[in-house]
Amino acid sequence: MSRLIALLLLMGLPQVGFAAEQPLTLLTMQPGEGGEETYSTSIQILLIMTLLSLLPAILMTMTSFTRIIVVLAILRQAMGTMQTPSNQILIGLALFTSFFIMSPVFERAYEAGVEPYMAEEMTFDAAMTAGIEPFRSFMLSQVREADLLLFTSLSESEGYPTEADIPLSVLLPAFVTSELKTAFQIGFLIFIPFLIIDLVVASVLMSMGMMMLSPMLISLPFKIMLFVLVDGWSLVIGTITASFYS
Repeated sequence: MSRLIALLLLMGLPQVGFAAEQPLTLLTMQPGEGGEETYSTSIQILLIMTLLSLLPAILMTMTSFTRIIVVLAILRQAMGTMQTPSNQILIGLALFTSFFIMSPVFERAYEAGVEPYMAEEMTFDAAMTAGIEPFRSFMLSQVREADLLLFTSLSESEGYPTEADIPLSVLLPAFVTSELKTAFQIGFLIFIPFLIIDLVVASVLMSMGMMMLSPMLISLPFKIMLFVLVDGWSLVIGTITASFYS
């Protein structure tokens, strides 16, 4: 968990202390050992605080979180259990499942960017670029080519020679769009068995003349029983997880 926190901060705090009376000067550069220039400590702190405010957006757009939470929301709607499980439980389940799926990406990003920077073996800019690269590889492995072409055309670009040349401004919206499409496809397949149960129950009630009785009230126990008998939670989470490695 400590590595994950350090990775989300991405660059860590530099090991440079401030004197109490030293003024906080922005937009200054400091010379590095190899002659290159790095951002001053105040700029790095400002960037870290900005990243902290963007962590929810980063979590939702650069990881597997979007696909998982959408599928779980569709599942709850298909079962007709209203607010059970609650939003907090679904978000927690999606969050920790995302950590499980993304753990290899987190490890590679930490080893490539954060660890060398904290050991003062890499500059700030190089560490940020190296830390983002595993996330780029993950998104490129999941994004659909049609979505990439769509946002490439919307950006009025003539195309990119290699995948490494695709900017995040194009890759991120294409990845999120692809994740939403995949999530709805999985949700459609999950919805079908519960829809069949609703149709059967509604037909039986109609044939018995019990039209005033809500079919949802009768079908809910059968849907819960079916979901429990097939070990639904393990099946759904396993299917979502496997979809990222196919």
